[in-house]
Amino acid sequence: MKSKIRHISLNRLIPHPDNPNRMSRANFGKLMRHIKRTGCYEPLVVRRHPQQRSCFQIINGHHRCTALKKLGQSTAQVVVWDVDDEQADILLATLNRLGGRDILDRKLAILRRLTAKHPTRELAKLLPQTKGQLERLTGQAPLARLRQQKAKAFAVPLVFFVSAAQQKTIEDAVNQAATESSAKTRAAKRAAALTDIAARYVTQSTHEASV
Repeated sequence: MKSKIRHISLNRLIPHPDNPNRMSRANFGKLMRHIKRTGCYEPLVVRRHPQQRSCFQIINGHHRCTALKKLGQSTAQVVVWDVDDEQADILLATLNRLGGRDILDRKLAILRRLTAKHPTRELAKLLPQTKGQLERLTGQAPLARLRQQKAKAFAVPLVFFVSAAQQKTIEDAVNQAATESSAKTRAAKRAAALTDIAARYVTQSTHEASV
């Protein structure tokens, strides 16, 4: 695959019709402000369009392309990869989903350096966190306490696929267990309920194994 950065007219960049990634309006606004403020962005990943000559199909960077158009730019920085339809599908399904998790201490160090130089309200326009989240993360709470809040501050998504029957069973169990939770939000109640169900299963399995 070629990795040389090229400048290609935005009029020649065509979104892939099956791009599965969607960005919230708030995050898209932050993306636009970042590009406008710095002029920097990750180059788009494209391939030569399979049907339209002289055009390129976007594999990764659909929102960056839209942001550049709204900002009045005429070209975009891209890398052109030589991939077929199957490889393009694999990339579409993975490029926007593969990622790591933040190391809390290092994340906090970065946020504190930024908030020492810039107002929290302004940073919230550029960073993924809201103003309230930034204030909580960079407050005076002891680091040990912040570590305890890691699950709340940096929630980890769980994604799995089930049948309709399995979904109903899971939903019924979670809804019933959620009534016993003292969490404040619906999402927190469901997360606590699912954790409680899993913990009960682990406890039962351990007990049965020891009998």
